[in-house]
Amino acid sequence: MEASNFDGAVGGVRVATDSLDPAQRDAADVARELGVDPAVGLSSTEAARRLAADGPNELRARPPVPLWRKVLAQFQDPLVYLLLVAVAISLVAWAAEGATGPPVDAIVIAAVILLNALLGLVQEAKAENAVAALQTMTAATSTVLRDGELRTVPAAELVRGDVLVLGEGDAVGADARLLGATALRVSEASLTGESEAVTKDPATLPGPAPLGDRLDMVYKGTAVVQGVGRAVVTRTGMGTEVGAIAEMLDATAEAPSPLQREIAGVSKLLGVTVIVIAVVVMVVTAVVNQVSTLSEFVTVLLLGVSLAVAAVPEGLPAILSVVLAIGVQQMARHNAVVKKLHAVETLGSASVVASDKTGTLTKNEMTIQRIATASGQLELTGVGYRPEGAALQDGREPTDPALVHEAGLVIGGGALANDAQLALRDGEWQIQGDPTEAAFLVAAHKLEGTVERVERFERRGEVPFTSERKMMSALVDPPGEGDWALVTKGAPDVLLRRCTGLQVGEAVVPLDDARRAAALADVEALSAQAFRTLGVAYRPLPAEPRGELERAERDLVYVGVVGIIDPPRPEAAAAVAEARRAGVRVMMITGDHPTTAARIAADLGIVEPGARAVTGPELDALDEAGLRDVVSTTSVYARVAPQNKLEIVDALQAGDQVVAMTGDGVNDAPALKSADIGVAMGITGTEVTKEAAKMILGDDNFATIVAAVRQGRVIFDNIKKFLRYLLSSNMGEVFTVFLGVVLAGVIGLSGASEEAVVVPLLATQILWINLVTDSGPALAMGVDPEVDDVMARPPRRLSDRIIDRRMWRGILSIGLVMGVVTLLTMDIFLPGGLVAGSDSLEVARTAGFTTLVLAQLFNTFNSRSETTSAFRHLFANRWLWAAVLLAAALQVAIVEVPFLQTAFGTASLDLAHWAVALAMASVVLWFDEARKLLYRLRHRGRGA
Repeated sequence: MEASNFDGAVGGVRVATDSLDPAQRDAADVARELGVDPAVGLSSTEAARRLAADGPNELRARPPVPLWRKVLAQFQDPLVYLLLVAVAISLVAWAAEGATGPPVDAIVIAAVILLNALLGLVQEAKAENAVAALQTMTAATSTVLRDGELRTVPAAELVRGDVLVLGEGDAVGADARLLGATALRVSEASLTGESEAVTKDPATLPGPAPLGDRLDMVYKGTAVVQGVGRAVVTRTGMGTEVGAIAEMLDATAEAPSPLQREIAGVSKLLGVTVIVIAVVVMVVTAVVNQVSTLSEFVTVLLLGVSLAVAAVPEGLPAILSVVLAIGVQQMARHNAVVKKLHAVETLGSASVVASDKTGTLTKNEMTIQRIATASGQLELTGVGYRPEGAALQDGREPTDPALVHEAGLVIGGGALANDAQLALRDGEWQIQGDPTEAAFLVAAHKLEGTVERVERFERRGEVPFTSERKMMSALVDPPGEGDWALVTKGAPDVLLRRCTGLQVGEAVVPLDDARRAAALADVEALSAQAFRTLGVAYRPLPAEPRGELERAERDLVYVGVVGIIDPPRPEAAAAVAEARRAGVRVMMITGDHPTTAARIAADLGIVEPGARAVTGPELDALDEAGLRDVVSTTSVYARVAPQNKLEIVDALQAGDQVVAMTGDGVNDAPALKSADIGVAMGITGTEVTKEAAKMILGDDNFATIVAAVRQGRVIFDNIKKFLRYLLSSNMGEVFTVFLGVVLAGVIGLSGASEEAVVVPLLATQILWINLVTDSGPALAMGVDPEVDDVMARPPRRLSDRIIDRRMWRGILSIGLVMGVVTLLTMDIFLPGGLVAGSDSLEVARTAGFTTLVLAQLFNTFNSRSETTSAFRHLFANRWLWAAVLLAAALQVAIVEVPFLQTAFGTASLDLAHWAVALAMASVVLWFDEARKLLYRLRHRGRGA
């Protein structure tokens, strides 16, 4: 039978309805139509033929991105486009002048573009290497029956019709229909989100069922935790349930980050502004100076280029990349690997963190927390598989010896009727087998004397767990100490029906109706608290029992019941509280049981106690408007399919929320890719999930996400600081050039030279300011330490601009002040104008150039805050002081060193020139201090 005959079963995103779904067909019929004898398996020849026809059992891998595409991607930025235009204009002007000497302007701008591209490539390569280091290096294998023999083959070589032989600890290599199973339990958490292992049953399903309820099927990517079984492979590769999710992942679009959208908007605005101002200035200059010759036209064109260079912050792309890269490195030191630079800032803007439960908010380690017996209840402290903790009665050390004895029998009995193993490996406690059974082994260490009691017994036989019986028994023997015993654990209601006695202290009393009702009430109370319950009973047997053990599972003595739960991570509750303090909404989206999900969410502080979880089927019944309403008010979701997770994320984004989605399972991948930032678990996360995510947590710690949110907010604040600095400084250059041309006659500039067109600043001087004076301080502001508590304010809304109206007013006012003081300084030293001077054009231009440089250095301290005085925390950033002092020293060098004077068209200044330049430049600082003071006075008492 061809594979297409089974392709109607559509995967984990919806209920299978096709009549040919193998889950609804007899196993023998499935094997027959796949052309395989379950007792012999496929022949090697036939397996090779099918492998050649269908391809390897692998998910379709994305082709590696070629280097040339990675390089090209670094230039796909609006600011880079503007710089490329500036390079082209510079080359045209240089050629028009006769192409004498190197095209300095074009070379310098091109160098900035290349530097930015190199930074981006290096950072992305680092992220790829970090991700690769998290991936497993061993290829998965599967045991199959071929040519009548058991063989271990790479999972990639499985084909339709292969007979899988499954055992405890095996990874399921492909989707397969069960042929037979004994006590087979499979963990499907990575596929469905269900933390509890699923008991498999080869009996044919009566009708369509959700993925998590297809008990006669096993799926690629899941793991066997108990028992054995055989299954015939029905689908491989992209035809599996995991493949269906991968297909959905490919169809999910990836949106740009908020920072990318904002910078693109700023770049477009700058582009329009540059073009308008440059054209206006060139037209005005040509008209005022009556330009008529080619030489004069080239001068005007160069002026336009200079103005374009002045308006465009050439260093912005490189500085932005460096600041984000530094943030990435800081996060990497805290176990967060960021694959894309802009994802750092996105976390800081997150208004919702939609998190998976199992393994993310919880430890994915089943833990016994309650023991209920005839004499009362004990609470066990400690979480996970680390055997540390104690028993408490009403919050204190137990005082009732009867209760302590009964509790020891419950845990000891569960540890004896047990197939799991607990061991310390490489400093970490690890289990093998069913996590629920391992919980008894861990609990035994928390009750004094229980481990020693268990170690006295040896197992002589067992009756394994089955889905029909819902219990298992072990025949144990205390060598040389007396009779054997049959110890049984299982579903409490099933177990109680087989019990006739009740353990009370060290005595056994008849289990009458009242005592039976009390025991069932304990079970119901634990279930209402979202605990999974398991009862324990026993029966003394003769030293040499005969007959089938299953027949001995009667007249048992009921000991008690335990409450088991996958506990929250200890640090997760604090992380949730910190997120809520920051105005970030935390949501839990899981495939687990609704009661369990609501209990864990309440324990973590995500919802109030008593809140209910909305289930996947309930979401399926909603229209688009109803879904948006539910998502706006509900923070915990259970029994959801991958498509539901994707719909929740999309609904949140439609409500203008910035969504961070965390997860570790394959079923999380589409939602992770669709979210503004997807966060995958590095330890428990699947490779599909890591591929879809923008960030990977190396420690699987939810608290790391909150730390990353804080870091993202700090980075965003710092981006605003250097944007404020760069744009206000560049506006100072624009106003200097524009007003210098328009007011050339007023300030005495037009009569200072015989040239037809005289400009206040040379193109090389403007480049010097942008690339040296601007870049160093701006980069230092990008690593400014956190001054205010960034987690004490709500997240930035999508409608909020990085550069809002108030910031634009500050940028333009500071830029205008810079331009005015620069031109006034030139006027002071030029003959004529408002103030009569006696210096040459070269000296006056150098003094104005120096004033503008010093004004921008003063502006670095202004730009650290829009409202706080520059003198507050003045010395908090030593890198900023180092950058300012270095820039000042370099300015002195280009003014006073002869060969630099030639390159930049400067002349030496005496002490009086330097004093005037410094005093005029400081006006920028005092002006902004006055503006901030007025703002604080105006908003005093308003909380602003």
